[in-house]
Amino acid sequence: MKFLKPLLTIFVFLIGLNTSHLKAQDYYLYVAAESDDDVHLIHFNGQSEQGEIAETIEVGTWPQENEGPHGLTVSPDGKYWFVSIAHGYPYGSLWKYETGTNEFVDKVELGMFPATMDISKSTGLLYVVNFNLHGDMEPSTVSVVEPNTMMRLQDVETGIMPHGSRISDDGRWQYHVSMMTDELVVIDTENLEVAKRLNLSKMNDRKPEMDHSEMNHQNMKHSPIVKPTWADPHPSKPLVYVAGNGSDELIEINTNNWKITNRWKTGKAPYNLEISHDGKLLVASYKGEGATGVWDLEAGKELAKIPNSRKVSHGVSISPDDKFAFISMEGIGGEPGSVDVINLETLKRVEVIETSKQAGGIIFWKMEN
Repeated sequence: MKFLKPLLTIFVFLIGLNTSHLKAQDYYLYVAAESDDDVHLIHFNGQSEQGEIAETIEVGTWPQENEGPHGLTVSPDGKYWFVSIAHGYPYGSLWKYETGTNEFVDKVELGMFPATMDISKSTGLLYVVNFNLHGDMEPSTVSVVEPNTMMRLQDVETGIMPHGSRISDDGRWQYHVSMMTDELVVIDTENLEVAKRLNLSKMNDRKPEMDHSEMNHQNMKHSPIVKPTWADPHPSKPLVYVAGNGSDELIEINTNNWKITNRWKTGKAPYNLEISHDGKLLVASYKGEGATGVWDLEAGKELAKIPNSRKVSHGVSISPDDKFAFISMEGIGGEPGSVDVINLETLKRVEVIETSKQAGGIIFWKMEN
């Protein structure tokens, strides 16, 4: 009997070895094909590192018109997904679908060219920026929607061409950027008002004493330099990272003192970015050179620049286990889009999943064993 326990331990260990290959994950995410009015449900097998389109959902109202599905998000409970439809008469809209069945549920009209969005874990409300691509060069809004009833509650005025909507992990703050005024903007998700603005140009580094309104006025008079397109808060530190699409840089902001702490030169025209769930890596799409950059945030160093399958890269979504990054590719002209899959352990592209034209908005749904 004294040998029974060690033998049992060895037996369990061997069983674990023999069944470890069964623990590979299946990954599911949604990607919008803006020029074909499609949303694809993507399935990726983590063991074989092969992916496929599991289902294609046609969105929009008018088959003869291109309505442009752009931004995507999934409800915190994983039961619903939402897509912003950019074009309308004259306004865009937000559409709600059920995950699994992918059946349409409801929609609500928003502002001009609604784009990226996120849902607060604390308020349960959805916040979507109205990019206003085709409107006058004037301040736009962030629409606040109650996602259960699909009621549009309020429009919060912000900067010109807002984009890159992401909410802090506690749900308290909504961060986005104003592309044409070189600003990072934060909205108080409970009070539904702008709490702070930060000018992102190097002029702010040189003249910290300058009043923000004065700097914003100067940016309104002159062409923006940074042209920020995305903002993502760190999951555990008081930091926000911004993609400087016009200045070819990543910008790190300390949210405690609301100051820029780092600027890192990147590949050409970083567009979207996402921080890994453990807070160690940042993945950025370089829209100007069809590549993806993977950064070590602690070291402030780019670990790899990975060529993409298309010349124009767009969105980034990282799996919850931080093993894979999924990058949407727009393609050029009539070329189809794609989703590139990057293994974040080997820093190699392992799969290319072909999609409809102009793959843009991308969001993770779930993992399954």
